[in-house]
Amino acid sequence: MDQLCIVTTGGTIDKIYFDDKSDYQIGEPQIGRILEELGVAFRYRVIPILRKDSLHLDDGDRELIRATIAAQDIRHVLVTHGTDSMVETAKVLAGIEGKTIVLTGALNPARFHGSDAVFNIGTAVGAVQSLPGGVHIAMNGRIWDPAQVRKNVDANRFEPL
Repeated sequence: MDQLCIVTTGGTIDKIYFDDKSDYQIGEPQIGRILEELGVAFRYRVIPILRKDSLHLDDGDRELIRATIAAQDIRHVLVTHGTDSMVETAKVLAGIEGKTIVLTGALNPARFHGSDAVFNIGTAVGAVQSLPGGVHIAMNGRIWDPAQVRKNVDANRFEPL
């Protein structure tokens, strides 16, 4: 991998809560800080395009994500995304030629102690380097085919269909 392109769209991974998980805003993308703290040995570029909870993404937002990724001259793309509509966005990204795209996010904000954000990002970075072209989801320590996974909201995890 010569360089990793990271497209950020918001979601829980970047949330800042102001009171007991009710009043929040989507803050600055956390992935650059996380990768810097980990001292990764690869080049990356962060392209922040949205700051939305994924429940609020619409078709226009998904087309913007798709167009942004398609316009990059980098093969390896990691997308940080909210978990509630991650699968839907992954399906929209299918068919972009010549790229390996991995979506990841977090079930708890990266700013929270014990967040799954760092683990999911690490899984996604390994996946984007080793998987064939196409679109994949990295969550809960596993790599998923977007056509064969769903988020189980009650259990707060991804699982096979």
